[in-house]
Amino acid sequence: MNTISVVLPFSSQPHFQSTLGQFVDSPLVEKIFVVNDGSYTRPDPKCEAIISTTLTNSKTVNHVVANTTTDHLLFVTQTQKIELNQGALERFTHIAEQTGAGIVYSDYFEIKKGVRSEHPLIDYQIGSVRDGFDFGALLLLSCEPIRYAISKYGLISDVQWAGLYELRLKISIDAAVFRIPECLYTREEADARLSGEKLFDYVDPRNAAVQKEMEAVFTKHLKNIDAYLPAKFEAVARYDTRFPVEASVIIPVRNRAGTVADAVKSTLKQVTDFSFNVIVVDNHSTDGTTDILKKLAQEDKRLVHLVPGRHDLGIGGCWNEAVLSSHCGRYAVQLDSDDIYSGTDTLKKVVAMFRSGDYGMVIGSYKLVNMKLEEIPPGVIDHREWTPENGRNNALRINGLGAPRAFLTPLLREILLPNVSYGEDYAAALAISRRFQIGRIYEPVYLCRRWEGNTDAALSIEKANKNDLYKDRIRSIEILARQQLNRKPQ
Repeated sequence: MNTISVVLPFSSQPHFQSTLGQFVDSPLVEKIFVVNDGSYTRPDPKCEAIISTTLTNSKTVNHVVANTTTDHLLFVTQTQKIELNQGALERFTHIAEQTGAGIVYSDYFEIKKGVRSEHPLIDYQIGSVRDGFDFGALLLLSCEPIRYAISKYGLISDVQWAGLYELRLKISIDAAVFRIPECLYTREEADARLSGEKLFDYVDPRNAAVQKEMEAVFTKHLKNIDAYLPAKFEAVARYDTRFPVEASVIIPVRNRAGTVADAVKSTLKQVTDFSFNVIVVDNHSTDGTTDILKKLAQEDKRLVHLVPGRHDLGIGGCWNEAVLSSHCGRYAVQLDSDDIYSGTDTLKKVVAMFRSGDYGMVIGSYKLVNMKLEEIPPGVIDHREWTPENGRNNALRINGLGAPRAFLTPLLREILLPNVSYGEDYAAALAISRRFQIGRIYEPVYLCRRWEGNTDAALSIEKANKNDLYKDRIRSIEILARQQLNRKPQ
């Protein structure tokens, strides 16, 4: 019989005893580590109380690993109510044994506002390296791969929040991480916010200390898998290409009649000492957007209104249409059709940054606002976690690099963006950062307007999973590319 030790966070809520009781009653469970702040004063059979501030700090993780004698270690990562479904623990351990996986997790049922529904997760891959990867509430680790990973890569670092993250990264190098596409338990919803409200958690200034710790752990992982890049960059080629203007603002759009005029006007108001234009790629809008753009183009010849001949383009494909066109300037600068530049000097600041260094790309900072342009939490997103020394490595861990994004056009013409409508800019930025420096502007030059019409405002679990799976795939491609780069003779 496969035996299990359980790591369970204590909760003062009444449901804690029922959650604990399921593990106490299971013949597979030999020991239960109850992580608590001193509030757990009546140990149940099989239980050992661990006084700790978090489930995931190095003290807790190292103690649990050192004092586990069972075949498997099950981390329960939430304090909400959990009900094990029929044969759940048996299924977890059987799959772990049959696959030889180091880590096993499963889909689950979720109760939202009293309604029970399936919550599928996504498969793990080499690029599933973000610390926020969703394993659900139950994470089963096999102890033999744990011991191997610890012996090969060392004990968990002295960290407050990233202990479990570091352990799973170490295990994942040499052992499989396996998802069971079955709902093996039921959990109460842990975070009821919409997808658009969760989107910026990782750049919330209140989480800065956590993110720094995660970055340090992740950087060590990249070194362990030979995907780390030191701060040595290629020089940007001196292109002899002639351009019609110095800079082009690129706005892909489809059915944004309510916002596109504001976006276009904010670019045409830019004050510069160089020539620029605005290329709007109108992806066959049907809501009046086209008529709005035609009128604006008649009023100002700097607006280039392109309607692609193709009907198979995502946002990335629309960008490629603009960048490959004869209208595109030396620098291609992003603006989403929902958003606006924060002042009349945004374009000037972006081009000045390009001219100040040897950059293949420049990324600015933005402020989150509502449609009345009132600041909303978390406010300014400046990605100050970025450093010239480690930014391109840490970029593989986080979900985005910021905005507005601006590219050296000849370089982007070589790389191009994937023809998709999510993660296309992230893929291009990672590819550029693999070789070239990225310039950063840390003051907000862009207003990101959040409203119910945003494409990421309230995603279904299926759509959110599809997006996460794709970004992980981008990371997988980039990690493999960097590993190949490191194997080349220097």
